[in-house]
Formats: sequence, structure tokens, C-alpha cells
Amino acid sequence: MAIPVSYNLRNLKERRMTTLMTALGIALTVAVLLAVLALVNGLRTAFEASGHPLHVLVMRKGSTSELVSNFTRTQFQDLKFKAGIARDAAGEPMVSLEMVTVINLASVDAPDGINVTLRGLTPMGLAMREHARLVAGRWFEPGKREVVVGKSIASRFPGARLGAKLRFGRGDWEVVGVMDAGRSAINSEIFADLNQASSDYNRLEVLSSALVRATDAVAVAALVNDLESDKRLNVSARTEKDYYESQTQSGAPIQFLGIFVSVIMAVGSCFAAMNTMYAAVARRAREIGTLRVLGFSRASILASFLLESLVLSLLGGLIGVILVLPLNGITTGIGNFVTFSEIAFDYRISPTIIAIGLTFAVILGALGGLFPASNAARKEILTALREI
Repeated sequence: MAIPVSYNLRNLKERRMTTLMTALGIALTVAVLLAVLALVNGLRTAFEASGHPLHVLVMRKGSTSELVSNFTRTQFQDLKFKAGIARDAAGEPMVSLEMVTVINLASVDAPDGINVTLRGLTPMGLAMREHARLVAGRWFEPGKREVVVGKSIASRFPGARLGAKLRFGRGDWEVVGVMDAGRSAINSEIFADLNQASSDYNRLEVLSSALVRATDAVAVAALVNDLESDKRLNVSARTEKDYYESQTQSGAPIQFLGIFVSVIMAVGSCFAAMNTMYAAVARRAREIGTLRVLGFSRASILASFLLESLVLSLLGGLIGVILVLPLNGITTGIGNFVTFSEIAFDYRISPTIIAIGLTFAVILGALGGLFPASNAARKEILTALREI
């Protein structure tokens, strides 16, 4: 015969302050874990949303990122007519020669400045990024010191808003447009004319990379193999999506640190739940004896006290979810260890993350309630009835 759940709920209600304090301890533990998972999930989403499935990124062989790659105009001319490359409506090969560097800008979080990505590209490079649309202003004009900034740059860097002037290279550059590329990493970049930017940085001949669009999904693999095996070009090629997804390692240290802190806090929360349940067992010794006299088995008492601990921890988990929900959609930034620049993204609290948090809370409750529940179930009837 099982003990009614109402019995456990009534006992939790009678111990309001103890229940609340224990639940808050569990809630804070769950909130820390969820905040870290939401941060990493947002960063992963930003990178996974970047890149076109038909795009192939070509860099110098051995380069880990565009920032440290040297790709020449001669190599560009040799590869632009490779088989499998798509062409635009005018019949031009869809290949974009690009230069990537970093510039230092003061942000709302770092007044002393932080690195952001500057990408010099041609009109073809803009045309190949159809998902990047203007939300304010216009696109830069070739040959002029004009830039278009991602919406995250415009919101996080006061000096990079529409109409402002940025000083880098050999002079001032006017912000003439703001672009929105959905959730992709492009929102954390600044676009400028390739020839003007490369001239300012004395890199007219040696640039960074080439972006190539294949005709179809089958041609992507063939194009990558062709470029990789071409000894004359001496380049490495990979899909653009693969390149961006590999950069999710930027969130690994934060994820490790957050989980480590959560585990440390979880130990404390387990002991808090255990202490609460032990106190409940001690106060309700006569009740336990009475329950045994009424015919409830040891297993029923064990299950009842364990259920009480699980309800307590689940309450804490729900509070933790409520505490962290306001973070959802908030934009933040983190240093990218591959490009050495900031990548902006939104905290993303998905149903999966919420489920992980609640499961984590229930595990804490199970660990914290198992021993007190076992202690209650082992009490002898006469001993329990004599306890005060």
C-alpha cells in the first residue's frame, strides 16, 4: 500500500522556510548550469548558421584560419576556372578573393577595445552572401573607404554605428550600412572593399582566402578533392560550413568551467537536500512509527520520503529555469580562439536545455534523499514511537 502524495506535499508546505531555502540552493545550481549551456548553445548555433552548403573555402595549405592564411592573386586566377564552379547570371565564375584581418574597437563591455573581424571582398563576395541583407544605409562603393557592419557590431560598438567613422589602416572609414545575416557569424564582421582595404594594409598581392561556390552538392566534394590534390596551387580546401562549425571549440573552456562550477555547487545542494530530509525524518519519527502500525511497508516509507526529496528538488529546478529564462535572446560576445576576434551571439535556452536542467535537479534530489529515506524505512516501530 502506497502512502498518498498529499502527505508529502503537506509536509513540504508545513516546512515552508526550510523547503524554500533548499529549493533555492538547488535552483542556483541549476541556473548556473543552464546559463552555461545556453551560452554554448548560442555560440554553436551562430557558427552552424554560418556558411553556405555549396561554398568551399580555399586557404594556404596548413592554415587553421583565414587570419593566418596567405593566398595570392596568382593562385586566385589559377583556381577560378576549375571544373565544378558555379557561374552567375552574367556567366562569371562565383569565386570571391578575400582579405581578413582584425581591427580594435571599443565596445560596451570592453572600453579599452577588443578585436573584431574586418573582411575585404569584391562585389562577387557580396553577391555570394545572399542571406546578408541591409537593414540600414547602403552597401559600400568599390574604391572608397566605406564599410558595412554587422548588426551585432552596430549594437555592441558605439563607435561603429551608421554614419560613424572608424579609424584603421591609413585613414578614416565611414560606416555606410548595417547588415543582418540572421544568426550567423557575419553579424560580427565588418565588410569593406577588397582593393581599398588591401591597399591600406599593403597586401595588394598576398591576401587571405578564396570563397568558391560549387554547382551542386555532388560537385562540392569533387571540387574539394581537386583543389587539395593540385600541387601547383598548394592550398587546403574545406566546406565553409565545416570551417565555421570547427570554431565551436571557442566555447569549450567556458563549458568546462561552467560544468565544473555546477558540479561543485551540486555537491553542496545534495548535502542541503540531505540535511533537510534527515531533519524531516528526525521530526517525524512518531509519524513513521504510526505509518508502520497502520500497515504501510518499509518500501512504501522509502518511496514516500524519496518522492518528497524529488518534489523538493524539482521545485528547485523549476525556480532555476525561471531564474535563467530572462537570459534567452540576450546578445553577448566571446573571443574566438581561431580568428582572435570577438564573435557575438544570443543566449539560446532550448527545450532540450530545460529538460537537462530539470533532470539534473531530480538527480540532485535523488542523491540527497536516498539515505534519509533509507534511514526512515529502517526504523523499528517501537523505537520510532518512543522517539520525541
